[in-house]
Amino acid sequence: MKLYHNLSQISFLKKSYAFKFLFVAFIGIHIPLIGILFFVLFFEHTISPASILFFSLIMTLLATAITLMVLKQLIKPISIASKSLDDYRNSRKLSILPTEYTDEAGLLMCNIQESIYESESFINEKQDLIYMLSHDLKNFAGNPQGLAKLILSENPSESVKHLADLICESTNLQFRYIENFIKLLKEQDQISKITSESRIINFQNILPLINEQVEQRLLDKNIILNLSLEIDEAKLRIDEGLLVQVIVNLISNAVKFSYFDSVIKVRIYKEQSDLIITVADRGIGFDKHQIEELFKKFTKMSRLGTANESSTGIGLYLCKKIIEKNKGRLSALSEGKNKGAEFKIEFDIN
Repeated sequence: MKLYHNLSQISFLKKSYAFKFLFVAFIGIHIPLIGILFFVLFFEHTISPASILFFSLIMTLLATAITLMVLKQLIKPISIASKSLDDYRNSRKLSILPTEYTDEAGLLMCNIQESIYESESFINEKQDLIYMLSHDLKNFAGNPQGLAKLILSENPSESVKHLADLICESTNLQFRYIENFIKLLKEQDQISKITSESRIINFQNILPLINEQVEQRLLDKNIILNLSLEIDEAKLRIDEGLLVQVIVNLISNAVKFSYFDSVIKVRIYKEQSDLIITVADRGIGFDKHQIEELFKKFTKMSRLGTANESSTGIGLYLCKKIIEKNKGRLSALSEGKNKGAEFKIEFDIN
C-alpha cells in the first residue's frame, strides 16, 4: 500500500488508477533505453555491437523484473479489498479499509467497506427485529391458551372441553414453531461466524461427548449404538464442538426414525484422501426422490418418529449448512421405506 499511497500524492496520478499503471509501465519501458544511452555516451573504450546487445538484454531483463515487482505492489489495494470481502463472507470478520483515496481502487475499497458495514448492520437489525417479533408472537399465542385453560378449570361440558383442548394443542404447536424458528436464527448466526482454520480433531476425545448426549435417547428405545473408529485423528477445518453437534444430530435423527430394539452404526474412517463419517440405521427410511427435501429448512418431510417423537424440520438443514461451511459434504441414502437410511459426511484431508 505504501507505493500506491505515494503515487496517489502526485497530482496528475491522484484520480486515476489506470494512470498509475501507465506511469509505472512507461518508466519501466524507458529504463533500458536510458541505460543504453549512458552506456554508449560515457563508456571510455570502443564499444562493440555485441557489447551493446548484451548490455541491452541485461537492462531489459532488469527493467522487466523491477516493473513487475512494482506493479505487484501497485495491485495491493485490490488484494486487500478482496481479502476483506472474503474474510467477511467466510467468518464475518470486519476489516478496516483505507477510504481516503479518490481513484477507481480507492472507490472500490470505499464501496466494499460501506457494503460490509451495511450488511452487518442489516443482519443485526434483522436478528433484533425477529427476536422481538418472536417474543410478541409468543404473547399472542399465549392469550388464547390462557383463556382455554381458564375454561377447562370451570369444569365445562364435554363439547366445550374438547374445543378448549384443541385450542391448547394448537397454541402448543405455535409455541414449538416459534421456538424452532428462534433456534434456526441462532444456529444460522453461529454458522455464519465459523472460521476456516484447520485444526487436529482427536476422535477418541469426542466419542465420550457424543455418547453422553445420545445415551438417554438410546435407552428410551432400547437401541444399541455401534461405534467403529478406524482413524484416531485428522486435520479438519471444522470446530470440534460443531462436529460433535452434527454427529449427535444425525444419531438423534436415526434414533427418532428407528424401531425399538434395533441398532445404529456409526463409522469413522479414511478412504483414499477423504475422512468419512457414516450414521446408518434400520428404521423407516425414505424414497430416493425425497433426498433433496430432507435437507430443506422446515421441510415438508418433517414427520413423527417411530415413538411419535416430534420433529423441528431444521435439524438436517443445519447439519448440512455446518458441514458445507467447513468445506465438507453431507449426503443421504436409503433403499426405500422401512429399509433404513445412511447419512454420510465427507471431508477432504489432503
